[in-house]
Amino acid sequence: MANTTSASEAAAQTPPSTEKHTAAEQFFIELAAEADIRINGDRPWDIRVYDPSFLSRALSSGAPLAFAEAYMQGHWDCDRIDEMMTRVLHAHLERRLKKFGTLQLLKAYLSAAVINKQDPNRAFKVGEVHYDIGNDLYRRMLDSRMIYSCAFWADADNLEEAQYQKLDMICRKLELKPGMTLLDIGCGWGGLAEFAARHYGAKVTGITISKEQQRLAQEHCAGLPVEIRLVDYRALEGQFDRIVSVGMFEHVGHKNYRTYFDTVSRLLADDGLFLLHTIGTDRQQNGVDPFIEKYIFPNGEIPCRKLINDTSLGLLRLEDWHNFGPDYDRTLMAWWHNFDAAWPELKDKYDQGHFYRMWKYYLLSCAAYFRSREGQLWQIVYSKPDSMREYRSLR
Repeated sequence: MANTTSASEAAAQTPPSTEKHTAAEQFFIELAAEADIRINGDRPWDIRVYDPSFLSRALSSGAPLAFAEAYMQGHWDCDRIDEMMTRVLHAHLERRLKKFGTLQLLKAYLSAAVINKQDPNRAFKVGEVHYDIGNDLYRRMLDSRMIYSCAFWADADNLEEAQYQKLDMICRKLELKPGMTLLDIGCGWGGLAEFAARHYGAKVTGITISKEQQRLAQEHCAGLPVEIRLVDYRALEGQFDRIVSVGMFEHVGHKNYRTYFDTVSRLLADDGLFLLHTIGTDRQQNGVDPFIEKYIFPNGEIPCRKLINDTSLGLLRLEDWHNFGPDYDRTLMAWWHNFDAAWPELKDKYDQGHFYRMWKYYLLSCAAYFRSREGQLWQIVYSKPDSMREYRSLR
């Protein structure tokens, strides 16, 4: 692993004594014990505290975000953040911690409830903040096609094979044939567009809200019947035999779900198929995770099962619902290992504002989200309500 010891860590190579505790420290000790996590313990998932004052600040200013920011600043550490966070999530400790960040969470809730943070005027923000930070990072972290979504590991031994299997499964679920027109909503760096055109003979239109993604996707798809456009999905016109959306629905926002599905229905041919690949959760969440919102995916929102069903009814017919959430744990761990191995070559460009520790916390805590089964990964296939086709699901 890269040497990333911060100044605060160097000043405190061993955690302080835990013989006397403040009320905040005692609360965290008792809460962590419920998930079999020891404060200043020696197991890989135990937490080593270097600056105990952050515990009080976390309780007074919003525990989930303050906890993450304290890690970024080197105030605590853990050998296996993924294992620690899996225990936290499985024991539902984050729900109790959130009670101490009432003002912060109320603000997030009201923002999500009142403001449409994914309206057309705001839609390009996530592209600028997250996807445009540099293609060199994603080249090193992802597979050769730069697929930034959950892979399918059923018959794969490594990330490259698992992403190939995912792309091929999508094309087979869509019953894609040569000459068909395919719309890829949120095409990323063009990996699926290139795959569908090269291996299935499709004519692909890919759309993205990231200038960097558009530029590289056009390079990847050069010489193929693929057009990559920088445009919001709501501005699209025309009709397509097949539509696919992989890892983009998390940026749509619940206020826009009906518009999203209405747009897909309008663009989809009468006998067409639409495949939606998205992270999901069984319970509706008001607001978003403060750390992810602030540092990773601004204006993001995890879709819940009920809202997907409710907002697509009457517009699209459900044909198949496939959940392989645990595969995202394995995908994120593969990304983390690639990122960590490449860090010596990346750090001169990105090591500003604790970037390494921020990215590590992001990837490993997200792996825990799926390992704990709090998070799901769904591939949902739809047809038009009046279609007479007989769809056969596959895995």
